[in-house]
Amino acid sequence: MIQVSIIIPVYNEEESLPELTEWISRVVVKNKLTYEVIFINDGSSDSSWEVIQSLARENGHIKAVGFSRNYGKSAALDIGFSKAVGEVVITMDADLQDSPDEIPELYKMVVEGGFDIVSGWKRKRYDPFTKTIPSRFFNGVTRMISGIKLHDFNCGLKAYRNKVVKQIHIYGEMHRYIPLIAKWNGFSKIGEKAVEHRARKYGTTKFGLERFVHGFLDLISVSFVNRYKKKPMHFFGTLGTLSFLSGFLITCWLIFEKIYGLHKGIFVREITDQPLFFLSLVALIVGVQLFLTGFLAEMMTSTSTPKNDYNIDEELNFIN
Repeated sequence: MIQVSIIIPVYNEEESLPELTEWISRVVVKNKLTYEVIFINDGSSDSSWEVIQSLARENGHIKAVGFSRNYGKSAALDIGFSKAVGEVVITMDADLQDSPDEIPELYKMVVEGGFDIVSGWKRKRYDPFTKTIPSRFFNGVTRMISGIKLHDFNCGLKAYRNKVVKQIHIYGEMHRYIPLIAKWNGFSKIGEKAVEHRARKYGTTKFGLERFVHGFLDLISVSFVNRYKKKPMHFFGTLGTLSFLSGFLITCWLIFEKIYGLHKGIFVREITDQPLFFLSLVALIVGVQLFLTGFLAEMMTSTSTPKNDYNIDEELNFIN
């Protein structure tokens, strides 16, 4: 039985991989943990894949998946989750900024502490202020929306009970919201551990400020999808009904006003000459369209089957 699966997305980190692998092996052997390391090469343009192949030949605990192009961290983690067989699944970055020394304690918190997820908290960071300030704002907004009291949603160092990663699906930039997705799937025992954050030793960061824009868009997306993916009619049907009723009531009022004016001999403009009539007409049409959208979405949801569209060039050391 494998106790720990360590999933590491890789994008142009050729310098750090040998040192990271040796460090992980030293820690798990010292703590007598059975393990596997799953590298996901996310379309690296340097020699990262060649380095991974060499490491896999030397160490049978190392497994790897190579993407044909860059899909992003969420895609890499999603594939890694599907491959992991360990009792506890730990994710970490390949740039040596996450310390493998945290692995034993993260494992204990899940197995002995009863947590479904343990998220790392980089209390002391070595990132430039252009990353730390937006990150604090981002984490504050996410805490407010999700109700999950974590300091650092975006920390790559996390530990999961295996059944958690087998029941969630992530894409886009949704790796930041795995605790939120897990919570909505019934895994509410979410803990946090202050972890060491190390200064980058090799290369430069692969993320720019645009990730925060994408992150907020994905926060809106994940909030909507997880609340309504199984019941889209609740969203579209409600909006459609409100829109249709608004248009219908406005139309009834205009007709009543016209009839009342004729009966009392009061001049009232023709219904079709009033801007309110066209507003009510638009509301009626939009209401019907939203209702039909919800109906079609319900049909698609009931017949769709999830699948991954990632092109994999090669896999190493997996037993089929």
